[in-house]
Amino acid sequence: MSSKSSSADAFVRIRVENTASIDERAAIRTAHEAAFGGSDEADLVDRLRGDDHALLSLVAELESGIIGHIMFSRMWINTSSGIVPAVALAPVAVLPAHQRKGIGTLLIRHGLELLQGQGESIIIVVGHPEYYPRFGFSADRAKALESPFPREAFMAMELQRSALDGIQGTVVYPPAFGI
Repeated sequence: MSSKSSSADAFVRIRVENTASIDERAAIRTAHEAAFGGSDEADLVDRLRGDDHALLSLVAELESGIIGHIMFSRMWINTSSGIVPAVALAPVAVLPAHQRKGIGTLLIRHGLELLQGQGESIIIVVGHPEYYPRFGFSADRAKALESPFPREAFMAMELQRSALDGIQGTVVYPPAFGI
């Protein structure tokens, strides 16, 4: 799967992470540390892999190597009628020199498309309220879900029509998130 970012001059390839590659894992760690100025998100990626909660891990690369990464992991919504599976979008990172060129958008859109094809129906993100709505995320769609996050930053979207209809409960993140 490849794409060209509309605002980038170079050809960007989006593909599934090669989890067996030590070099690739190191490049992903570097991308997160550079993008976030610390190791918290990179450590989260490692913990999600180690706990086997990662559902989808994609990289963005140029000929020069990996410039971005996104991970989607399993999470749950605990409702009065049982557990409903959902997906957490977190984290996503692009090397600072390649930010604001549409790379993050490519990673998110490809990930959502692949997850929809895999039959996933609910995606949750905690993020900037002016960025994520462009993909279909909405704080309003998440209003019946309890979380420890600020309401405006806690958003949900449906990959399957009406997936959140009647769903009310508490979100449960994998232990790797430390929530």
